[in-house]
Amino acid sequence: MDIDPRRLRVLHEVARRGGVMRAAEALYLTPSAVSQQLAQLEREVGLALIDRSQRRVSLTPAGRVLAGYAERVEEELTEARKELTRFTERLAGPVRIAAFPTAIKHMLVPAMRALAERHPRITPVIHEVYGQPALQELRLGAVDLLITEQDMSLPVPAQPSLTVRPLHVDEFRVVLPPDWPEPESTADLMRLPWVAAEPDQACGQALDRLAGIHGVEPRRTHVVTDFSPVLALVAAGHGVAIVPSLALLDVPEGEVRVSDVREVGARRLDAVTRVSRTRSGEPDPVQAVVIGAIEEATEGLRAALGPRLATQP
Repeated sequence: MDIDPRRLRVLHEVARRGGVMRAAEALYLTPSAVSQQLAQLEREVGLALIDRSQRRVSLTPAGRVLAGYAERVEEELTEARKELTRFTERLAGPVRIAAFPTAIKHMLVPAMRALAERHPRITPVIHEVYGQPALQELRLGAVDLLITEQDMSLPVPAQPSLTVRPLHVDEFRVVLPPDWPEPESTADLMRLPWVAAEPDQACGQALDRLAGIHGVEPRRTHVVTDFSPVLALVAAGHGVAIVPSLALLDVPEGEVRVSDVREVGARRLDAVTRVSRTRSGEPDPVQAVVIGAIEEATEGLRAALGPRLATQP
């Protein structure tokens, strides 16, 4: 019995993703190509690996057994790459990073410049994915590193399969249209129309927290995800918003008014990776270098933020 390990990887993805379509997306193949690879693997082992009697493709008992071995093969190959990296002392390869726009612009781009100078063989690959979809991609192995955001008031969820490394505490600020007066109290602020974030975003969580403290249901006139249109709507007089300090780095002086209200809290930004399940148990050295570059970029970011925030009213 001669089994092609490349086809084992296809079976592994079908098992992890729960179907041919998602496996095809992860492998950058067509569904037809995935099906052909599975059929060829079945011919190689002489057993049915896929149950095609149901509308949704599932694995047969033999398929599940072989998929388990396929996962171990993937882990062994990962360990081999790590050992070879240490042996040659040459850091190289792609690192797939999922993040949101402000982290990409202000943390990842500077980190990529540093990596290009010091480790030109490392290739960061950026995906704009965040929230639960990004966590799912990380668990499935579609990305290697994830930058997350979360309101500081919420506990960091315990996830045994993931390692969380704190990167930055990003202070929230309330922004108003430039010609609107400063509210006399936070309660008055809460009664204004809001350009709100989605509830699962850190800014949305902060707004819900403030609303609970003051017993006011905010008027969410607009619900917008990206900070550029949020700030444009505020500048045009369509409402007030909570934004992180990082977003203010992109705002021309005087375009919006930054409120004196400072009890809005902050969001925490973390680097999240999968826990190593290989023999050594040590983190991937290439990923460790990338995280180090992101941490260095974050230190520079703090230095840039200090004077900028100090000049705000």
